Amino acid sequence: MAEYYLISQLPSLDGPGENAPLPITTARFEELCERFLGKRAFDEMQRLTLLPKREAESEGGGFVDSWLSAERLLRLCLAKVRAERMKRSFDTGNTVLPPEYLKAALAACENQNPMEAEKYLNAFRLDILEAMRPSDSFSKEYVFYYAIKLKLLERIRGFDGVLGETAYKNIYGSVLDRADTEV
Repeated sequence: MAEYYLISQLPSLDGPGENAPLPITTARFEELCERFLGKRAFDEMQRLTLLPKREAESEGGGFVDSWLSAERLLRLCLAKVRAERMKRSFDTGNTVLPPEYLKAALAACENQNPMEAEKYLNAFRLDILEAMRPSDSFSKEYVFYYAIKLKLLERIRGFDGVLGETAYKNIYGSVLDRADTEV
């Protein structure tokens, strides 16, 4: 029942333009969650991350595990595509990589502009998240869905194109320099 009061106070995250401010901050969202969620659900919500561990492990089941699994698969696809472009191997173990994820990774890696590649990947992630959207809009899983969506939207808005391009060139250059010196 508490989820109903929480969710009914949350503004929609659908529709704000790329440069428009988000209708809620993470701090305000967490404040509302702390007020309306039980301690266990609030603790779970605070542990939500956009960075899954490389090896799959349960984070509480259901929606959160599905999200982390999808993000893990996308990151493995990106790593595989990047490794192949550098003529290196990348072991995915016995993980089967979904073709649509590989296609997205290829499209992102082919983009010469790192910011545009990140925007493309973020849109892909948002599409994945939307496909996982819980049918019960007044459930704990919906709160988790909302939290992850807010994190994704904040993440892309936090990018600085100029600083990002400089960092990208430095990192990529150091990787290539190291690749030339390895036997």
